[in-house]
Amino acid sequence: MRYLGIILLFVTQQAFAAELKPATQKAFAHYTQVAEARMQSEVAGAAKENKPFLWVDTLEPSRKQAILERLKNGEVVTEKLEEKEQGATIEVPSALVHHWIGSAFIPGGNVASALAVLQDYNHHKDLYKPQVADSRLISRNGNDFKVYLRFYQKKVIAVTMNTEHSAHYETISGGNPRAFSNSHTTRVAEAENAGTKDEREKPVGHDNGFLWALNSYFRMEEKDGGVYVQCEAISLTRDIPTGLGWMFKPYITEVPRESLYTTLNQTRVGLLQATAKK
Repeated sequence: MRYLGIILLFVTQQAFAAELKPATQKAFAHYTQVAEARMQSEVAGAAKENKPFLWVDTLEPSRKQAILERLKNGEVVTEKLEEKEQGATIEVPSALVHHWIGSAFIPGGNVASALAVLQDYNHHKDLYKPQVADSRLISRNGNDFKVYLRFYQKKVIAVTMNTEHSAHYETISGGNPRAFSNSHTTRVAEAENAGTKDEREKPVGHDNGFLWALNSYFRMEEKDGGVYVQCEAISLTRDIPTGLGWMFKPYITEVPRESLYTTLNQTRVGLLQATAKK
């Protein structure tokens, strides 16, 4: 049985091996470009034309009301999205794009407190554990941040990723207090034998493909006696290896939504704690 386990490990490691190809990178960059153009239009419309700023405010009335009630009852609401270009699907070859949006409401909270929590990168490892195993601020220049986050996730198999991100924050003047941020991974490296003396990083883009890119887009709006926090996340992973769906599919298909849910839920917890201290 011991040798069978070693053989299975070797076979699955070989089957997992993936390469982030230039065509995949180019297509994902185009997908995010289209998505970000839409987001920029939404933010500009909210600032200049008093159009809805939050996703929930764009929904038809009955659905909007149902989701608002869930949010005010302390739930985190998530939904899968797909960005399209002139109504057509944007193909990203040899990979999967995971596009989700989620919202939370924090009674008594405000935009300033939300920004303080999100920008406190040195303590993300405390607030967002175990999903964030380590974190630190690399540098800050005004509203621009460079940060390191070590992600850990276990879904059938355990995966650790060392990532670096570039984040930018802005506030919107006029109307309700509002702010938004954009964050992009600038480096993603899978850690092999994580947490042991033999830990090493696999070559970037030549790994198991559990995560190749992650972009996060937060929006915050203060109203209804609290603050709404919304996050739209777009991530890139390899496609599912043939014959290994039983092992790989749960990680690939479930982790993006669960990670978004955890991020928003723990942000809510952090803001509730900060509000209680006032």
